[in-house]
Amino acid sequence: MQQPVYPDRAALDEALHRLAQLPPLVTSWEILALRQLLGEAAEGRRFLLQGGDCAETFDDCTSPLISNRLKVMLQMSLVLVHGLQLPVVRVGRFAGQYAKPRSADTETRDGVTLPSYRGDLVNGPAFDAKTRVPDPLRLVRGHAHSAMTMNFVRALIDGGFADLHHPEYWDLAWVEHSPLQQDYRRMVESIGDSLRFMETLAGRPVSDFQRVDFFTSHEALLLHYEEALTRQVPRQWGWFNLSTHYPWIGMRTAAIDGAHTEYFRGIRNPIAVKVGPSVTPDQLLRLIDVLDPANEPGRLTLIHRMGVAKIEAVLPPLLSAVRSAGRKVLWCCDPMHGNTESLDNGYKTRRFENIRGELDRAFDIHAAVGTRLGGVHLELTGENVTECLGGARSLAEADLARAYKSTVDPRLNYEQALEMAMLIVRKRGAVAPGVPA
Repeated sequence: MQQPVYPDRAALDEALHRLAQLPPLVTSWEILALRQLLGEAAEGRRFLLQGGDCAETFDDCTSPLISNRLKVMLQMSLVLVHGLQLPVVRVGRFAGQYAKPRSADTETRDGVTLPSYRGDLVNGPAFDAKTRVPDPLRLVRGHAHSAMTMNFVRALIDGGFADLHHPEYWDLAWVEHSPLQQDYRRMVESIGDSLRFMETLAGRPVSDFQRVDFFTSHEALLLHYEEALTRQVPRQWGWFNLSTHYPWIGMRTAAIDGAHTEYFRGIRNPIAVKVGPSVTPDQLLRLIDVLDPANEPGRLTLIHRMGVAKIEAVLPPLLSAVRSAGRKVLWCCDPMHGNTESLDNGYKTRRFENIRGELDRAFDIHAAVGTRLGGVHLELTGENVTECLGGARSLAEADLARAYKSTVDPRLNYEQALEMAMLIVRKRGAVAPGVPA
């Protein structure tokens, strides 16, 4: 499902051969380290923050956009660490999120029908015949842009950009007058004081707390690309997808007998599956049996995305079934995708109150069932976009035209993302006493 049709098979084979010779983007030991951290998150000892663009573009592979995206994730994680009193697993939806599923293979405008835009890994967004033809050379370009993104992120982190002693490095200039900035500043000062106090007691720098780990994820949608970067490595058994640390299966391709499920069951990466409102408890348990037959901690994350109007009806039976089966999964909430709507003015958007509403209900439902919500999955950006309604500045429909930049789905901007992190802290603190150890 969701695979493009390449008109030139020889060109595709040549591109895949080239991809298979290129260096990997991540390492097996990073993958296994993340898997251990996710296992701890499933046990309630960590919290997963997964976020980034709905769909990256090659043009967005620039230092300001990448660093701003990283800044938002670091600031959100700082809020979560401070408020939840838990380590946070930071996973970016980037360095590979170049392919997107579509509801139809073709798109028609003014009587002209062309292949749908499936992300920069496949074709281009411009509505002309040449751009919309799936181009296998884009697979190699996708690898190059992912490598450049990863290289820059690693350089920033290794160079001290993510040093907890200097969170002022993470500021975004355009939000210096945000109504949320004062709350964030107080958290930064509190954490800085705590670090300095610990160092005074220890008589030396607390190096283990200075920097953070950061991992990548993307929807492993285009199987040609993923297979070319799936390899065996020395001194490890099995196969690793070395295009990303943490691939996931989207809702459209999660069929039990589908090609994506068949591929995912054979790799050792920690993996995730998007779970929508149409999934039944029996279907979910059968899928878990295929993807995680040994019930291994950290292996499988279930990302539910139900929509605020449906979550209370459809989520509890799924949680109860998985809990009764004794399955060691990490539950994560994606409150974005189930709350997308199209307005009369032609814009696709999401309302902050609906995103917050689904996340609030998710925490309550997990607490009531006796399971644990261990993470959140958000589409966000560090740019001054106006794509989701509401939030700290109460964006209205008239604001969408001002800075709507997404090529696919609407994203939270910086202020909305930071506000969401603060709301998670308040909500999880309220329901945590009812969550079993």
